[in-house]
Amino acid sequence: MKLDSHCNPREDEVTGMKKDLSSIQQMIRNAAKQAREDTQSEPEPEKRQPPAWPLDCTVGPGLEGAIACESRIGYVNGAKGWLVYRGYDIFDLAANATFEEVCYLLLHGRLPNAVELAQYKETLFSFMHLNQTLRILIGFPLENMTVMGGLRLGTNLMRQEFTEMDLVKTRPKLANAIGADEDSIAMETAPLGYKRATFEFKIKHSGRRKTDPKPRGHVFEESSAIDTCYHLIAGVSTIIGAVARVHQGKLPIAPDPDLSHAGNLLFMITGRKPSPVEERIMDIALILHADHGMNASTFASMVVASTLADIYFSIGSGIAALSGPLHGGANEAVVRALREIGSVENVEPWVENKLARKSKISGFGHRVYKVYDPRARILSPLAGLLTNVEDSSHLLAIARKLEKVISKSELTRQKKIFPNVDFYSGIVYSCLGMNEELFTPLFAASRVAGWTARVFEYIQNNRIFRPRAIYTGEFNNQYLPIQNRS
Repeated sequence: MKLDSHCNPREDEVTGMKKDLSSIQQMIRNAAKQAREDTQSEPEPEKRQPPAWPLDCTVGPGLEGAIACESRIGYVNGAKGWLVYRGYDIFDLAANATFEEVCYLLLHGRLPNAVELAQYKETLFSFMHLNQTLRILIGFPLENMTVMGGLRLGTNLMRQEFTEMDLVKTRPKLANAIGADEDSIAMETAPLGYKRATFEFKIKHSGRRKTDPKPRGHVFEESSAIDTCYHLIAGVSTIIGAVARVHQGKLPIAPDPDLSHAGNLLFMITGRKPSPVEERIMDIALILHADHGMNASTFASMVVASTLADIYFSIGSGIAALSGPLHGGANEAVVRALREIGSVENVEPWVENKLARKSKISGFGHRVYKVYDPRARILSPLAGLLTNVEDSSHLLAIARKLEKVISKSELTRQKKIFPNVDFYSGIVYSCLGMNEELFTPLFAASRVAGWTARVFEYIQNNRIFRPRAIYTGEFNNQYLPIQNRS
């Protein structure tokens, strides 16, 4: 019997696959070299020592510029175009590591050895099976919900499957609180910057999965918190796949043990096993989005965690923050803009019209980077490798022309506006068979690694977040009965 070539690849096909995968690695090395050359005039940053709290810093509206904590997880340098995870340069990780290795690195502070990686992959795969959660989830009208809405709901249902946190017997006792919330204090004195939390609960209640016969401690205790982080990293991808399938009018499908985490994410969404090149590029896209400093969704997760709400609620708040169009969704806007432009010939008049009206051009500029976003440097050539169908090739041609036109404008010359990660990520996802409603959920499938790592790190020396507002209202207003009010 003749075997299907997809099940038993010919020798020349295997050689071609290896060549394609090695070309991906070389593309990233070339991007790294170009990045170093472009920023060599910028001084190298000095390694900082742990700060002596309290700190003086300039703070803008929305806490812009505020320093809320110290971290060893991730570092962004906008002048050098650096993105660093636990000391490792993003180009090095994207070229050589897998998403599973990066998740382990972010959570544990080091890369795993071969045995640890194999065990971690096995654990992640086992946690991808969310049978109870999915049975309940598909009972909701998911076809009428956004994928992000379904993801928020699914994460909450995961909480019910894996913990007993909402049971009356596990509710924290107020008598165990060390102190009151700062709202009860005038807060007119300077914060002292204690190393340990002043206001927290000492709680010892079950955060275990209901089927686990061995009771475990609260989900922020070290032994169970890591498992919970694993649950979330695995489960978010499963839920995204399930909601996407329902939107296609199909039932969710189980992950495949022969695929990587990235491969299974694609498989559970599309129902088609990805090629090795598609699987590797999805893997790299997940690595690039895994962490990025104290952004809004990371901060939201940490704020909720600081109250000692459990980690499922904390990550759920990160998902909620990401669903806002000012945080997630920029790559959706890029793809829509490219389709609006319509052709390479229309790029220049479209840009001229946007600049004349002082309209925002999605995919360009970043709050931190004043040089080319390192993630965009990596995604740009990968998009070119994937554009094997007419529509994606057409979009990429428009994008290349748009980047060229913007690079010659005053946006680049004077304001240092360069492509950011969103400019090419949407094209990459489109080439992988994703529609635009999945772009932000894919961001969440990656960033859940950074969210859980940051929350787990912060909670070790927790202090409840409590910024202040400047009151600009009136004093001494007198209450008037309703009949006397004009």
